[in-house]
Formats: sequence, structure tokens, C-alpha cells
Amino acid sequence: MMTEFLQPPFMQRALLAAVLVGVIAPAVGIYLVQRRQALMGDGIGHIAMTGVGLGFLLSTSPVWMATAVAVVGSVIMELVRWYGRTRGDIALAMLFYGGMAGGVLLINLSDTGSNANLTSYLFGSLSTVSSEDITAICVLAAFVLLVTLGLRRQLFAVSQDEEFARVTGLPVRALNLLIAVTAAVTVTVAMRVVGLLLVSALMVVPVAAAQQISKSFKVTFVLSVVIGTAVTLAGTVTSYYQDVPPGATIVLLAIGVFVALTLLAAPLAARRARRGESGSAQCTLEGAAPEATTPEAPAAHPATDDVRV
Repeated sequence: MMTEFLQPPFMQRALLAAVLVGVIAPAVGIYLVQRRQALMGDGIGHIAMTGVGLGFLLSTSPVWMATAVAVVGSVIMELVRWYGRTRGDIALAMLFYGGMAGGVLLINLSDTGSNANLTSYLFGSLSTVSSEDITAICVLAAFVLLVTLGLRRQLFAVSQDEEFARVTGLPVRALNLLIAVTAAVTVTVAMRVVGLLLVSALMVVPVAAAQQISKSFKVTFVLSVVIGTAVTLAGTVTSYYQDVPPGATIVLLAIGVFVALTLLAAPLAARRARRGESGSAQCTLEGAAPEATTPEAPAAHPATDDVRV
């Protein structure tokens, strides 16, 4: 049967988690790409590892504990960026490495921790997504969607040009903190499906793929969510049938989509360029005609919310 993968309860939970992750990861990632912080998710993933270790050590939910630690870490990252006297990249690197080291140590100190548990959080695992995890993922995903959709205009303005956003009266620092916190929540939501080490790719690659064929923020947002959802579902099903890690499968599929759209976009861009050149030549010929007594006003360029970086 084509739908036999829907029968096991663990696959039903895994597919639901995959859909939610496929939607929210690019929805947050588009703002990180705009801010040129594409690797922020990777750093938060390292920090969240300490939360996972604390969850095992204290016999509480690793997802909720990882969320708390990741949120605190993301706030510290922003504070270091604003006020740190040490070079920002050095301070953040220490935070990242300390988070990963702390997580490994705490997991090994806990009674329930093991290498298998560590691997499932680092690279994702279908069979370990529990009903409790699904509840946490649904709640956190709802928060992420509420922020990324409800405040999309303000978040776009801050991500595009902080100085302009400040002049218009937007609370720039509060919005920057909100983006960082939302990214932290997204990382902890995605870690059960993709894994902490690969979650950043799912936040960035679908956005980069969508940018190959779109310059509009709105279209890029929708396309990246569609791509993210498609690759997470396809990767999850492939992982079930081929018994391969879901995180790696999902990321490789996303990169494949990026390569395909890049190859598709190249001839389209060349065709548009040729049309633009022919249009310019036609305008030049018309402007050189004897009847033209007044110069043409330059064509107005339409405003665009270009998301290319």
C-alpha cells in the first residue's frame, strides 16, 4: 500500500512534526537571511544542547528545557552584539562551544542519558518523537507563526534597514530580541525532526532556493514555506522506507531543490536581460526621432521589497 507509512503511530507523530517544522523554519529563516545572520540557528542549536542535557539530568522534558536555555542564549547573543567589549564573533563562539560541551557533559552525567539519546537530538529521529514532544511542538509552532505572520511588516523593516526602522519609530531592539527568541524556539521545535546540528540548514536553504526565482518578499516567504514543507515530508517518508537519518535526508533534498531552481533561474534571468536590452534600444531609437522635441522623463522604478542578499 502506498500509504502504509501512515499506519504506525510514531510516523503519524513524525509527519505532523515535519509539517510544522517545514512551515516555521523558513518563516523565521527569511528574517535571519535578510539580517545576514544565516548561521544564527546553528549557534542556537549548540546552546540548546545544554538544555537537552539539563532535561535528562533533571528528568524533565528535554524539549521545554532546551527551549528555555535556547531563549536565554539567544538573548545573551543579542546583548553581546550590542554591549560586548570583546569581539562579537569571539564571544559568540565561546557561547556556542560552551553550550555544546555543557550538553554532552550533562547528558553523560544523567541516569537516562546515552549516546543514542544524544544522537537523536543531534541528527533527528523519527521513532523518538513522543506525544509529549508533539504537544510542545504544536504550542511552540503556534507562537512562531503568530510572531512571523502577525508582525511581518515590522520584522521585515527591522531586518531590511535598522536605521530606517528606528527613524519610523519602531522599537528596533525589542524587535531584534523577538527575532532572536523566535529563532531559538524554532530550533528547539525542529531538533526532533532535523536535529540540532542541521536545523540551521532548514531555516536558510529553502529561503535561498526561493530567492532564485523571486525578488518579492511575500512570494519568497510563501515559496520558502512550500519548499520547506515539501522537503521535510519527502525526507521523513524517505527516512522511513530507506532507514536513513531524517535530518540529513531533508537537508540534502533542500539543497537539491536549491540547485535545481538555480539552474532554472539562470536562463530565465538571461532572457529577461535580453528583453531589457531590446527595450532600451527601442526607446533610444524613438528618442532620436526628429519629432521628439522634449526629452522623455526617466522611467520610474517600482518600489520593491527585494529580499536578495
